[in-house]
Amino acid sequence: MKICITSEGNTLDSNVDPRFGRCRYFIIAESDTLEFEAIENPNIESMGGAGVQSGQLIASKAVKAVLTGNVGPNAFQTLNAAGIQICTGVSGTVKGAIEGYKSGKFKATEGPSVGSKFGMPGRGNK
Repeated sequence: MKICITSEGNTLDSNVDPRFGRCRYFIIAESDTLEFEAIENPNIESMGGAGVQSGQLIASKAVKAVLTGNVGPNAFQTLNAAGIQICTGVSGTVKGAIEGYKSGKFKATEGPSVGSKFGMPGRGNK
């Protein structure tokens, strides 16, 4: 199954990025084979709309689930509308997150985990 993990780097050994819309990279991985593609997030410096734009990008990759630390309301709505399962509270390495997902460690999130401005530059949050 194809899943997306927000990442601070471009490898499976990178740490999970706690942000969705403004994460550094999206790792699109095949959960069974661990084959992956690292996509640098073009929305990391966006002044607005990063969650929606990132959600649309990930939806275009035909993933079934997103693993991340947090997701805001706009990204949640975009991903949810595309039928993508969203799991928040994920930390550690990307590879560890994939293994945790496969073993059933993460449950689907029922709603956004942070406000709409989380992760914006200059807001004092990561």
